[in-house]
Amino acid sequence: MKLGAFSVSLNVKDIHLSKAFYEKLGFSTLGGDINQNWLIMKNEHTVIGLFQGMFEKNALTFNPGWNSNAENLDDFTDVRELQKKLKEEGIELTQEADGSTEGPAYIAIEDPDGNPILIDQHR
Repeated sequence: MKLGAFSVSLNVKDIHLSKAFYEKLGFSTLGGDINQNWLIMKNEHTVIGLFQGMFEKNALTFNPGWNSNAENLDDFTDVRELQKKLKEEGIELTQEADGSTEGPAYIAIEDPDGNPILIDQHR
């Protein structure tokens, strides 16, 4: 099962304050739009997302179709196929993708401790 690039999505209270803090730790902006209250930041191979007012909790995030530089991969498992496999494994989804569509979509699950896992395909 190819889940794609991994990052941690952080629910932040003040995106400008958080951006400045993570820059002091050596992170730089990889993508996003601070005016829309979200940024993707990277330090070497570590990727974090800063999201103000978009999530209730921090989440583990996977992006099928992308590598850790948000570059498209030729070979990846579509999020709808991942959804099908997870269901076959008996994993309950908290958010499902429309299986009749193609392209961008996302699904969400929780681990046994209630930690949110977002699988977000952008292409």
